[in-house]
Amino acid sequence: MYINDKNSSTIREFITVTLAGYKHKQGKIGYNGFKQDTIIPGKTIKCEAKPKNIIAEEFEKFTKGERKTSPAKLNGGGNFTDYTPNRLKKDKKEKNLNMLVSGFIDGKLIYIIEFPFKCTDFIANLEKQIKRWQNKLVGSKNIKGQFLRSATFDYRHFMRCPKLKFVFLLDKKELSKYRTFITNGFYGFLMRPAKND
Repeated sequence: MYINDKNSSTIREFITVTLAGYKHKQGKIGYNGFKQDTIIPGKTIKCEAKPKNIIAEEFEKFTKGERKTSPAKLNGGGNFTDYTPNRLKKDKKEKNLNMLVSGFIDGKLIYIIEFPFKCTDFIANLEKQIKRWQNKLVGSKNIKGQFLRSATFDYRHFMRCPKLKFVFLLDKKELSKYRTFITNGFYGFLMRPAKND
């Protein structure tokens, strides 16, 4: 019930961060978790978690015509709410920041993917969105205090990251049961490293 709560991603965030070996940090400000570096004593690694939950019932509603638009499928995506150029600059400066991207279907964990925030394609995608947003603001009298409502990404923006790893992933047989709720490209991306049952 709590994992499926549309208004709160806290428990999904907690599951993602904890299973990846980080200590969850409560509160909305700052990163979502941290852990001690096992190689360099005293060094901390931070994480930013982006969990996504899909509700199967929404797909049924769309099929029956009770819902006008097709619901979004899992695509390895997430978003940064109220993102600013300064926030991007801060995140890029952070030496040890990892992204944790996770997907749930009806509250069941499907995957957790970890990769460094500094991944080239990932940063390039965010910079592109920030630049496009700034160009729209040119000539605006009140730029101060404005922010990009949502900076989005999906698996294509981190799939080539050399340090990408799967913290958790269902086996092939189990994963195939959820194919309907996963975009084709991302499903193929998940199936490659997935183990046979």
